[in-house]
Amino acid sequence: MSPRPLRIAAALAAAALALTACTGGASTAAADRATETAGPAVPAPTPAPARWAECGQGLDCATVEVPLEYADPDGEQIKLAVTRHRATDPARRIGSLFINPGGPGVPATETVASIDTANDTGPYSPDVVARFDVVGMDPRGVGKSGAVRCLTDEQRAEQAAENRDPTIPGGKPFGTLLTDARTVTKGCLAHQSPEFLASLSTDNVARDLDQVRAALGEEKITFYGASYGTVVGPMYATLFPDRVRQMVIDAPVDTSLWQNDPLRLLDDVARSNEETLDAWFRTCRAEGVRVCAFGDGDPEAALDALITKLEAKPLRVPPAEGLTPGGTLDGAMALEAVRAAAGNRVLWPTLTAGLLAAQQGNGTALHFLVSRITVAPFGGPFAILQEPHNAVRCVDWPKLGKLSEHHAAAKKIAERGERLGSRAAYSALNCALWPVENEDRFTRELTGAGAPPILVVGGRLDNVSPYHWAEAMAERLENAVLLTREGVAHTSYRTSGPCIDAAIDAALIDGKLPADGTTCEAVPPATTRPPAR
Repeated sequence: MSPRPLRIAAALAAAALALTACTGGASTAAADRATETAGPAVPAPTPAPARWAECGQGLDCATVEVPLEYADPDGEQIKLAVTRHRATDPARRIGSLFINPGGPGVPATETVASIDTANDTGPYSPDVVARFDVVGMDPRGVGKSGAVRCLTDEQRAEQAAENRDPTIPGGKPFGTLLTDARTVTKGCLAHQSPEFLASLSTDNVARDLDQVRAALGEEKITFYGASYGTVVGPMYATLFPDRVRQMVIDAPVDTSLWQNDPLRLLDDVARSNEETLDAWFRTCRAEGVRVCAFGDGDPEAALDALITKLEAKPLRVPPAEGLTPGGTLDGAMALEAVRAAAGNRVLWPTLTAGLLAAQQGNGTALHFLVSRITVAPFGGPFAILQEPHNAVRCVDWPKLGKLSEHHAAAKKIAERGERLGSRAAYSALNCALWPVENEDRFTRELTGAGAPPILVVGGRLDNVSPYHWAEAMAERLENAVLLTREGVAHTSYRTSGPCIDAAIDAALIDGKLPADGTTCEAVPPATTRPPAR
């Protein structure tokens, strides 16, 4: 569930045009509150101060050691990678802004390293970068913090070339899906210890975050979390409310579903995928064939015909360095490109151009979309983040060992007859066979009780985080304000215009929240018009 900055979307659109031109541990109070589900409170150790080494322009890198298990704070330690971008206006520095860009599985250190002070298109505004050290910690099992590995390079290559059938749930016969799940889970144990895999839960990530806070010498943190980062944020605010200065959560996950009903959560995401595709269809028809020529006024029928044609006769796609590894574009992969691009209105012109090109026998743009921007919790043929993604959610979620529950969820999706539903079906099957158990899984409701007011930002149409999740989050948190973004995108900050950006900056910098129920229009507005040649 990872966000993509506007500048990345713009770069993809341009490339597609070229391609298609044919200080301490938890407080006592917080520890007492955690006892209910996490066992007896054990004081967390005080970490050594972070030892920074310059690792880029304005960047410092460090590692922080934390306990593998907080119930045994003096036992095995693991190393977490941390990167900070130093405040560009140190005289007016407020403190550290901790970020989590989502996933689970997206390395926060890479997001921090992407900050570019030479222009105004980075993941955080110049005002935020001026006032804060922006700090990214790769969660345990992610990125440079011991990224989970379950497949060999050869197996990953086979996965990228796999043949899926978009007409059946999960894209493959169930027996094949089950074999794949066994391969993944067996591989996870071959590459990591059971103890490490069992420790990857979000409550441990929140505790790790507090250890990094202490290692940086900060009394409190400011936090911005997107997508899965909106599970990390409320978890931290629930465990350590007195350590929160300000918090913004963007494109919220419904934490109750995350903790208690993950199959329903994935079904919600499948519905949201379809809703954003329907929005592209509506806009294509409304703008007319002079703007959106795909389908000559009937884009739904044209897409169905194209997918059928590509399944019968896939297109060969040559490799393009830095853009796509090349390969084959069949119907299933084309649908994966459609799913990814339909979820971001900035990519709608690229989607239109790619579909038109595929009709003419050129699959490069759609293949490019799949290889570069595949997001959402169903994984994808080039999504190497899928392994840590699975590892985190399988220890966060309740037991999913009953195959009958997976069959029922897949049947429910199939009966809706959705174009994008096949990818969602059986997408939690790895967790049914997960080889370790999180014996102290955190189940207490994430209310952030005692933390300052939290800004919740929800998009009206979001292909990963449906709007009703934002409403549920704002209701569940003890003290929260809901800000709504109109339009289609996953996450809103730095992708949706000055109204959203100004509100988030004011919350992070000054602690000033908009009136509850405020709505912002998305900028730029959605269009399906292909990029100008």
